[in-house]
Amino acid sequence: MAARQLVLWDIDHTLIDTRGVGRELSAMAFERVTGMAMRVQAKIDGITEPVIFRETAKLHGLLTGRALFERFAEALAEAHLTRFAELRERGHALPGAAAALNAMAMMPGVVQTVVTGNVRSVAETKLQVFGLDGYINWGIGAFGEDNDTRAELIRIALERAERAFGQPITPSQAVVIGDTPADVEAAFKNGVSMIAVASGRSSSSDLYEAGNHYLEVQRSSDRNGMRPEFHVLPNLMNTASVLALVRRAD
Repeated sequence: MAARQLVLWDIDHTLIDTRGVGRELSAMAFERVTGMAMRVQAKIDGITEPVIFRETAKLHGLLTGRALFERFAEALAEAHLTRFAELRERGHALPGAAAALNAMAMMPGVVQTVVTGNVRSVAETKLQVFGLDGYINWGIGAFGEDNDTRAELIRIALERAERAFGQPITPSQAVVIGDTPADVEAAFKNGVSMIAVASGRSSSSDLYEAGNHYLEVQRSSDRNGMRPEFHVLPNLMNTASVLALVRRAD
């Protein structure tokens, strides 16, 4: 299918909530590859997995390289598979997530993928656990192992979509749906529209503040007056509102 619009989903606290299982699995993988119990974890909201691992290791007095991160990523993927049933029992898809994904899948020309700080294998497991993986075009997504920064992940996803569909995909054809100021920043750095969802740790006020800041930055530097759409929703429960905003971003 030729893509007319690309929807770039975040995963954690946008589509699902692991209710603490994710941190437990990170601790398991961290101890397995470093030999040290994970006493504390670095900031995770909006941060990619390589950065979380590197900064968490620093908090434990460890310096890490790419090879150790790759071992950690493998251990983390294995831990998610090992505790698949527990993840399903304790975690949940966020209200409205399945309905929004399904409704967008019915929209002509809309292709859905993920831009996430998770490594791909973990991202696939997390959505599979809650039956959300079938809506995602995995080949054009961007993941934690691809780059440390979310803005670069969006750029990578746009490039992969262009190659996959054999047609230019401009930022104006994409929209990010995520729950953190980091998602907002990454979207605007790429000129991509943003639907921010206050379903995570960031409040609607936090998201509005981030969006207004980056919109103001764009106003001061944008000469042609073209600016991305920016909207904030409390959650994904009103499917009609989500679809309407996706259409507006087209």
